[in-house]
Amino acid sequence: MKKLLIAVTTALTMSAANAEEPDAAAGEALYADSCAQCHGPEGKGMASFPSVAGRDSDYIASRLEQYRDGEKVGSNSGLMIPNAADLSDEDIANLATYISSEFQ
Repeated sequence: MKKLLIAVTTALTMSAANAEEPDAAAGEALYADSCAQCHGPEGKGMASFPSVAGRDSDYIASRLEQYRDGEKVGSNSGLMIPNAADLSDEDIANLATYISSEFQ
């Protein structure tokens, strides 16, 4: 019985760890649907919209969390706050992973 309990606990722990890993493919889909129109298909920015290229995942995640929380952190906050309002923690992690790995 003890071995079964250990096996189940280990399987659940491994499953939870894998579920928390960011999904760059999901981030790519979100970026294409919501971000590329302003930040560009290569993340280099367009017009008054800043480049996200070269930013690390912690920076991207932090900014998206600030916008989601309604915090004004720059001149485009009025545009970013409503776009980030419905992002989940998972969405933010996926976007941050995709942007930081794709646009170096």
